[in-house]
Order: sequence, then C-alpha cells, then structure tokens
Amino acid sequence: MKESGEAAQNSPAGFSRRSFIRVGAAALAGAMIPGHALASGFWNRDRALAFYNLHTGESLKTVYWAEDQYVPEGLQAINYLMRDFRLNLEVPIDRNLLDLLFALHYELDTTAPFDLISGYRSPKTNAMLHAHSEAVATNSLHMYGMAADIRVPGRNLANVHRAAVKLRSGGVGYYPRADFVHVDVGRVRYWGAAG
Repeated sequence: MKESGEAAQNSPAGFSRRSFIRVGAAALAGAMIPGHALASGFWNRDRALAFYNLHTGESLKTVYWAEDQYVPEGLQAINYLMRDFRLNLEVPIDRNLLDLLFALHYELDTTAPFDLISGYRSPKTNAMLHAHSEAVATNSLHMYGMAADIRVPGRNLANVHRAAVKLRSGGVGYYPRADFVHVDVGRVRYWGAAG
C-alpha cells in the first residue's frame, strides 16, 4: 500500500498512516492474549521459544524478543525451523503467532519444547495435502506463516487444546486421532472433537 505525502502531513503528531498502524499493532500485541498472561511485566520479559521439528529432527531454543525489541537472529532461526521442509521454503512467521505460542507455553507451565508437526506450508504443499485430506483448508493460514500444528511433550493433548482455547487468540483445531492441536492467529474459532 503506497502512502501519500498529504496523508502523512495531515495525520496526528506527524505520524503517517503506516507509522500509526505499526504503533497500534505494537500496542495491541500484548492485548491479544487475555487473562493472567497480561499480568504486569509479562510481555516485557525476554521471550523465548523451543521447538522440535518432527519431520526434520531439528531442534531449536531461541530468544526472539529481548530489550523491548524483536531479535532478528531469533526470528530467522524460527523462520528456518518452521519452513516448508518439503520444498525447503521459508517465510517470516507471524510475530503474533510467536507471542501466542509464548503465552501458550506459559499457560501450560512447562519447559518442554513444542513438537512441531506443521508450520509454514507453501501453496504447492498445501494443495498437495488438501488433495489427500479434507481437514487441510484450501486457503490455510499455514500458507501465510500464521499457523502451527503442535503438541507438547508431558502435557495431555486435551489440556493443550483447552489452554489454547482459553487464550482466545485465533483459531484452535483439535485433532486427537492425529495427536496435534492447530493454533493460528486468524479470527477466533474452534473445530474438532471436544476436549
């Protein structure tokens, strides 16, 4: 979206529309997760995530937010681990998804890494998976780096599902037969077997 010079001059305090959206998004990042996760200082601490990619065997533990800013090396490491491993393609993983996973880890009160079943999926991979399963959406948020299919060692899958629903931060799909929970940062909605 191109920004006109006139819009930038007429906006409050000299903010352009793009700057205003960036500032607003940063302010809302913490508001995305209701409940105790918003306790004083929760979003100000260093934010780290740990994963084990079940398809590639790769492990990662990295800080992606520190000293009031995102850590580029941590973000890049997450982008790589959550890549479409079939085509070796990566995209920037949505930072709201990272914050959702961070809050979910806190909610589950665990230090175990997330078992990652699926992160980013290219349109080609998504179409191939959709052709084999009606459970794969044609316009899946996985294609935008906004979704992850996960489980957590040492935590019952039903508890992972309940914790994700409690956060009310996007879509939550429950797949007990396939042994994973889908989380995304789209609109709030739920599907799958009751947990």
